[in-house]
Amino acid sequence: MTDSPEPGDHLPPSDITNYPFEFRGDGFEFFKIWIVNLLLTILTLGVYSAWAKVRTKRYFYSNLYFAGSPFQYLAQPMQILIGRLIAVGVFLLYSVTLNFAPTVGMIIAFLLFFAIPFLVMRSLAFNARMSAWRNVQFRFHGGYGDAFMVLYVWPLLGMLSFGLLYPYAVLRMNEYIVDNSSYGTTSFAFDAGYLDYGKIFLFAILGFGLTGALLAVLGAGADQGEPNPVLLIIPVIGYGVTIVLIRMMMINLYYNSSSLDRHELDAELEFPGYFMTCATVFFLTIVTLGLYLPAAKVRLTHYVADHMTFIAVGSIDDFVRAEREAVSALGEEFGEVFDFDIGSLA
Repeated sequence: MTDSPEPGDHLPPSDITNYPFEFRGDGFEFFKIWIVNLLLTILTLGVYSAWAKVRTKRYFYSNLYFAGSPFQYLAQPMQILIGRLIAVGVFLLYSVTLNFAPTVGMIIAFLLFFAIPFLVMRSLAFNARMSAWRNVQFRFHGGYGDAFMVLYVWPLLGMLSFGLLYPYAVLRMNEYIVDNSSYGTTSFAFDAGYLDYGKIFLFAILGFGLTGALLAVLGAGADQGEPNPVLLIIPVIGYGVTIVLIRMMMINLYYNSSSLDRHELDAELEFPGYFMTCATVFFLTIVTLGLYLPAAKVRLTHYVADHMTFIAVGSIDDFVRAEREAVSALGEEFGEVFDFDIGSLA
């Protein structure tokens, strides 16, 4: 991460307050919501998925606290359903025309290629606007050109550079999301650099490379006779360790590089605890044939929240009060009419 002064370097310690995040959700409580969502989504052929998403989002938002206040999810199911119906309609139109009028289908595919960055941009704006804390909504102000670059151009350059620019592609994506987000009228900032992501990608290459080499050695040994089942588990563990380590490093870097004016986030996920949590929930999800999945999501959220802190410089109450006044004076943007969600069906 690029060097920057610590929050409140010129302020006395009494002006700096650490607010740990707290998640109060319960696995069994969310399981009841999840199973009802699943059954109703199946019975309604997917129509209820919009209501399911709102119920899920509201549960996790309302149980995530810091500074004594929960987050809020403000979207209504119909807003999400309309976006999904539009997406399904476009997909059906493309499928039909591709079979019966291939030329028209190719034209639609060409238009969709250029429409996807716009859809992603408006979806990010929708999800930000529908999120709030202490009745102040978040915002997203990203533009189409930058969305096109982070979705298409930078990943393509990463591939053409044999992976050398992949860290930069991920960096630009995260910069696009964080730098264009705001809490009320105050913008977030992202200060990670290429080398920060380069180190993570280097860990990934080494981890997957060593595990792959071990798998090749074990495979060659198996050609000489019966393979030892215990030894074959080792590469699986190696891949799992690498994936969890990379995920943990990505989470820590993302939040530690994000700031809100003078205030900063601090994420301190630790590998032993995070790995054991991931391994446990993965095992329990497998042996319960997926029924542990909602509890797994709650448990992982608990772990991440327990290792995150908001470092406030000055009074957080005064900051929020100023944001409420600034938002009230600014008024709502007309662009809200064009925001919609194209997220997953979860």
